[in-house]
Amino acid sequence: MIARLSHRMGEAALAAVLTALVALLASGCRPGSHPDPVPGSAAQLGPLIVTDVPSGLARLPDTALDPPAGAKRLEDVAAYSTDAAAQRTVLRNDGYRFGWERFWGQQSGPMTGVFVDEFTGADGAAGYSADLAANQQRRYGGTLRVDPPGLPEGCRLLTVAAGSAAGRHGAAWFVWCPHGVLSVSVVGVAGTAEAADREMRAVLASQLARLPD
Repeated sequence: MIARLSHRMGEAALAAVLTALVALLASGCRPGSHPDPVPGSAAQLGPLIVTDVPSGLARLPDTALDPPAGAKRLEDVAAYSTDAAAQRTVLRNDGYRFGWERFWGQQSGPMTGVFVDEFTGADGAAGYSADLAANQQRRYGGTLRVDPPGLPEGCRLLTVAAGSAAGRHGAAWFVWCPHGVLSVSVVGVAGTAEAADREMRAVLASQLARLPD
């Protein structure tokens, strides 16, 4: 291959090609390989969301919830807050772009939910994950852990016992994890803490595996 390049391109061009090739290989890439791009729209993000869950719960139609699940804009997410105008400002500062939600089970429990949101930068995704975890703990109580064992670095885990506001239909386990420019969250509500933990961890691993690094 080098002999053919030298014959057709000349020494100067060959040197440039070889320099670029060395840099490419040193970076850990290989010719012909391309990292998966992050989604450019909610329509591209949707197909990356898990389609089923290990518990076997039936998927809830997006329109069965109010507000509906599925694709999310900044305005949709801000509307969850009691002060939507202030939340819009926060989300803009975080670099929020779009998101997607999906649910399985019953609103009364057991239930599994997945939330994936994309930002313009990794700092925005990490900050959003941390803010949500703190807000949910203030709302529901429970125990919040940062970097819990067995989960990716940067994750936050909130466990809420059955009978509390969040876990009135069972134990509720929430996790928020930054993943590059994405924030990934999973909630599992089940009859026991063990079942909620097992569902949450399995769904999180499956969801992260479907996303670009």
